[in-house]
Amino acid sequence: MKTLFRSGLRQKAGNFRFLKCGGLPTAATLGILLFIGNLFASDIPADFSAANRFYAQGKFPEAARAYETILQAGATSPALLFNYGNAEFKSGHLGRAIAAYQRAGQLSPRDAELRANLAFVRNQVQGVTLHESRWQNWVGALTLNEGAVLTAILFWLTFALLIARQIHPALVPKLKTATRVFAALTIFSATVLGLQAANHFSNASAVVVADNVTARSGPFDDAQSAFTARDGAEMSVVSQREGWVQVADGAGKIGWLPAKQVEILPGA
Repeated sequence: MKTLFRSGLRQKAGNFRFLKCGGLPTAATLGILLFIGNLFASDIPADFSAANRFYAQGKFPEAARAYETILQAGATSPALLFNYGNAEFKSGHLGRAIAAYQRAGQLSPRDAELRANLAFVRNQVQGVTLHESRWQNWVGALTLNEGAVLTAILFWLTFALLIARQIHPALVPKLKTATRVFAALTIFSATVLGLQAANHFSNASAVVVADNVTARSGPFDDAQSAFTARDGAEMSVVSQREGWVQVADGAGKIGWLPAKQVEILPGA
C-alpha cells in the first residue's frame, strides 16, 4: 500500500524539553537559568501557536523559520519537530525535513505517523542514500532512557527474587524458574541497551541539507571531487575537522563536505 504524507499539524506541543549545557553551574547560575528558562518557556506556547497559524495559512517557509526559532531557543518536543519537519518538506527542503523527523523519532521512536512521514520524504530523495539496518531499527524501538529504565527494573526484580530465596529457603523451588527468566531478561535488556548506546554515541549520521553538493577528497575547497549528493541524502559520519565533515555514502564512497551543508545527528 502506498504511503501517504500526513500533513496535519499537532496543535499541542506536549512537554517541552530544554537542551542542557555542559559543566556544573553554581547556585547563582542555577537561579539565573531558572528565571530565564521560565521567562522564555512562558512565550514558547504562543510562538508555537503562531508557527502553526503560518502553516495553516500555507506560509510554509515562514512556519519553518518560526519553528526553527523555537528550537534554537533550546526547546524541543516530538510535536514541535514533527511540525517543523512538515513545514520544511512543504517548503521543498527534504534534508531539513528528514533531520527533523529523525530528531523527533529519537524522542518518540514508536510514533507511527512520524515514521510514515519520514519514510514518505525519504522516498522523494534522489540518488544514493544510506539506509538504516534492521538491527538499528530494532534497537531504536525504545529511547535510551526507556531502555535504561527497563533494564533497571528487570535488574531489581531479579535482585529481589534472589533476596527472597535467601530469606525464605523454602521458596527456592517455587522461585527458581522465575529467577532464571528475570536474570535472562536482565542480561538481554542490558545487551540491547549497550548496543543502543553504542549506536547512539558512536554511529553519527549526516543529512545533506543543500542540493547538488560536491564531496571533496580532502577538507578544503580546491580538493578533487569525490562524488555528488542530493538534498536529503543520508550518510555516515567518519570524522570532522575545522568546518568539514568526512562522510561515507550508501555506495561506500568517502568524501568531505562543508559542515554547513549537512546536519549531523546521533545514532538512533
